[in-house]
Amino acid sequence: MREISCSEITDAVERLCIRAATVLTPDLRAAIERAESSEPSGAGRAALRDMVDNFACAAADGLPICQDTGMAVVFAELGQEVHITGGCFEDAVTLGVRRGYVNGYLRKSVVSDPFRRVNTNDNTPPVIWTRLVPGDKLTLTVAPKGFGSENKSRMRMFLPSAKIDEFEDFIVDVVRMAGADPCPPVVVGVGIGGTVEKAAMMAKLALTRPVDEPNADEFYADMERRVLEKINKLGIGPQGFGGRNTALAVNINAFAAHIAGTACVVNIGCHVTRHASLTL
Repeated sequence: MREISCSEITDAVERLCIRAATVLTPDLRAAIERAESSEPSGAGRAALRDMVDNFACAAADGLPICQDTGMAVVFAELGQEVHITGGCFEDAVTLGVRRGYVNGYLRKSVVSDPFRRVNTNDNTPPVIWTRLVPGDKLTLTVAPKGFGSENKSRMRMFLPSAKIDEFEDFIVDVVRMAGADPCPPVVVGVGIGGTVEKAAMMAKLALTRPVDEPNADEFYADMERRVLEKINKLGIGPQGFGGRNTALAVNINAFAAHIAGTACVVNIGCHVTRHASLTL
């Protein structure tokens, strides 16, 4: 049994909050640079160039990539041979988010109740997803989610008779309806199967997969390529200025489904689909 202290967890989450908000992942930055070189629209190309310049300035000066530093979503893969010491795991994660947003001077956008909308002033509580896995390590991924893109999330229940084309058309329609609002070029996270909440979690987790890493299952990798091609024919383009690059990637996660239906959730990430990970 390996021990990991709550103080270690808090320190790690604090660092991850700041890193995710200020440094874009290399795969996403490279994808946007490629999009700039291939974009036929002059206005779209200029928007992509501004994005690349913004990423460089943010990383150099330790400033947020985007003014909306999001609601903190934390994925934790906790090894079964790990014993958390010195307190409660979720309290440690929450404290890390609090310190990250306060000490990192990140925008605090969380209110304590959906209707009595009083700001908590420290961006807590975070959304925490914990999964028990084999081993004696703890892997933490902090994925701040801005709501220009989150507000465009959609779900649909499909009958078992539905064809794959219907799923693909639904995903494309979600992006079409979103238009320029989620700050394209976007990353499209999709969860298919399970129950509604399982599909929603899978869609959010899909946004943390590198945009240059297709699904390991060739069936879904083909589906990802087809849907991406359809989305990029919509003509929305970077920041809605028109062009070829409306989406950088479509990442699909699938799970077992009930015989009577299939849940499908689409969660859109903006051009700064942020996340940072480390393993303790």
